[in-house]
Amino acid sequence: MHRALGPGLLESAYEACLAHELTLRGVPFERQVPVPVTFKGTRLDCGYRVDFIVADDVIVELRSVDHLLPVHQAQVITYLRLLEVSQGLLINFNVTRLVDGLRRLLG
Repeated sequence: MHRALGPGLLESAYEACLAHELTLRGVPFERQVPVPVTFKGTRLDCGYRVDFIVADDVIVELRSVDHLLPVHQAQVITYLRLLEVSQGLLINFNVTRLVDGLRRLLG
């Protein structure tokens, strides 16, 4: 997908293409999954969403930024904890080689 499209597009374009690719391959996934925030026993709707949960086991969060920052990784780790998922993948598509934009994270 990255080889076909290249860097520089909006995250939403990569998200749509990844959803299409996962569908073509028959990989189960959910897209734009709400992240529940519970504070002092009350569940709050704060509007947070993860881009994908793949096979009920992996959070996939997409970015198209100049550089991944520590806050991007911290956000995925927080999502892992809140959704009780053990592993995540942070993908930055705004790189020349996609391998340079991949970060595997554990909760």
